[in-house]
Amino acid sequence: MFVWLLKRMVSLLLTFWGITLISFFIIHLAPGEPIGPMADFNPKFTPEMRQRLLSQYGLDKPLYVQYLKWMKGLLTLDLGRSFAPDRRPVWDKIKERLPITLLINILSLFLIFIIALPLGVTAAVRQNSLFDRVTTIVVFIGYAMPGFWLALLLMLLLGIKWHLLPISGLHSLMGYEKMSVGQKIIDWTKHLLIPLFVSAFGGLAGLSRFMRASMIEVLRQDYIVTARAKGLPERTVIYKHALRNALLPVITLLGLSIPGLVGGSVIFESIFSIPGVGQLMWQAVMARDYPLIMGNLVIVSILTLLGNLVADICYALADPRIRLEGR
Repeated sequence: MFVWLLKRMVSLLLTFWGITLISFFIIHLAPGEPIGPMADFNPKFTPEMRQRLLSQYGLDKPLYVQYLKWMKGLLTLDLGRSFAPDRRPVWDKIKERLPITLLINILSLFLIFIIALPLGVTAAVRQNSLFDRVTTIVVFIGYAMPGFWLALLLMLLLGIKWHLLPISGLHSLMGYEKMSVGQKIIDWTKHLLIPLFVSAFGGLAGLSRFMRASMIEVLRQDYIVTARAKGLPERTVIYKHALRNALLPVITLLGLSIPGLVGGSVIFESIFSIPGVGQLMWQAVMARDYPLIMGNLVIVSILTLLGNLVADICYALADPRIRLEGR
């Protein structure tokens, strides 16, 4: 197990290095530059001023020199300073918003897990029943529905037309400071209901279908037939013998769904005006703030790779054959 885990760690470090290398060069290939908004729309902006700003930001050096300098800072846990006028450290900007994005994504994964797995198991056990057909139609509609369109539809219906839920921000703008702790929790819950639903709905649809297919495949195995022939209760057959093996591919899929959730944060945080890392990433891209873009990519990459590592560990714990491969 230790050798297998060590190999995974080395593989993740190499993957992380490749992500930073490719991302750094692709970002600089995009048209425009950080000083473009200042230089292009200011008739008094001279070539000397442009060169001075490029030198100040370190953009006058070759691209590989810029990358090595950035990588040296990363090894000392320094993500650099933002190109924005405030020139704040990148990490200071990210750590203000990171807890919000983590909270939303953890809650989304929790909702996906507790709803999709029972839904998929029940649909597999009752294959071709009315329940199975109805859930199949509903989840395929959810899987095909664009997240941004669903978000706008819910905002229009629940927020504007029916006035049931707020449609932006994390809390009310008026009177929030005077609320009690219980009232603040209720206020936060109301503001997060629509974003959480939008974030979890697509993953819920896909995971439930995958769980159903995996469970149906396991239920056809000979050892399940033998367990039923021995007279074991159906609940024991389903939840003790079949479910554990059916979860193996689902665990991997759950780990691979983390990048989609983190990437989706950019969409719904921008739509719902949630001050998270996703919204910060969007603002950085629009401003061509290279250090802030790379800082966000580092955080998102680490979270994604850690999620995949946790999924691999869970997979190894569930399947002894994976642990034995490292011996």
